[in-house]
Formats: sequence, C-alpha cells, structure tokens
Amino acid sequence: MEEVTKAIKDFNSERDWDQFHSPENLAKSISIEAGELLECFQWNNNYDEDEVKEELADVFNYCFLMADKLGVNPKEIILEKLEKTRKKYPVEKAKGVSTKYTKL
Repeated sequence: MEEVTKAIKDFNSERDWDQFHSPENLAKSISIEAGELLECFQWNNNYDEDEVKEELADVFNYCFLMADKLGVNPKEIILEKLEKTRKKYPVEKAKGVSTKYTKL
C-alpha cells in the first residue's frame, strides 16, 4: 500500500495538484468518482469491465490521497473497521443474510 500511495503522491506532486487536495475536496472527489462508478451499472447489468476498473481506480486514488492527507494508514484503518464490523455481524447470526446488525 505504501508503494501505491507513493506513486499517487508522486503523480500529483509532479503536477502541483496537492494544493487542491484538502480533506473536504478529497471527500467530494471520492463521492463524485463513486457516482461515476455507479453510473457504469445504470439501467442494466451489462457493464464495461474496463470502464468499471478505471472508475474504481479513481475512487481508490482519492481514498489513498485522503488517508495520506489525514495521516492514517489505509491498511490499519481497514483492518480496524473490519474487526468492529466482525463484532457487529457474528457469523452465526449474519451468514447468508443482509439484515442490519441492529436487527439480527
């Protein structure tokens, strides 16, 4: 993950784009790119895999930039959140169902 973050930061540094990457702007960009990803699936199940991968990469890029900007480690926060979620959704109650944890 460090290699990915460095590559993204180098790309942006070469273009002097860090000045535009406040946490607020990055959050907006994540949402915008997530909307573009969702648009790939609008109206039918026939989607262009290459287009989906590009939009997903855009979402990841902004997420990695935001993590860096906030000084958090993506791997650590993902694993911490997964552990919290594991407690909310124990296998014996959640396996095979999409019910919210408050209703399990």
